[in-house]
Amino acid sequence: MQKLTNKEEQIMQIIWKLEKAFVKDIMAEIIVDKPHYNTLSTIVRHLEDKGYVGYTAYGKTHQYFPIVKKETYRKRFFNNAIDNYFNSSYKNVVSFFAKEEKISVDELKEIINLIENKK
Repeated sequence: MQKLTNKEEQIMQIIWKLEKAFVKDIMAEIIVDKPHYNTLSTIVRHLEDKGYVGYTAYGKTHQYFPIVKKETYRKRFFNNAIDNYFNSSYKNVVSFFAKEEKISVDELKEIINLIENKK
């Protein structure tokens, strides 16, 4: 699975949300920094080339749909981030969020409870 650019990832988020979409539908979902229609169409074709989306042709227009599931991409993204930025350590991930005050003690207790009850 090839890595996505930030813009490709933004477009994939929209395609995952819509499940099936024409380029005009994707364009309608973009609020900030709306690209030109042809630019967006090119990005979607790159996603197709990378194997992330497929399409159904209706004459000259295409309706795109995700081939790669959001959950599959999320797992790969997080695994890569944990490997590359946290030395493959989930403890380092949790410590990072604790130091940045992005996770509360109650949330940590919930996580511990989930781990203990999974056994």
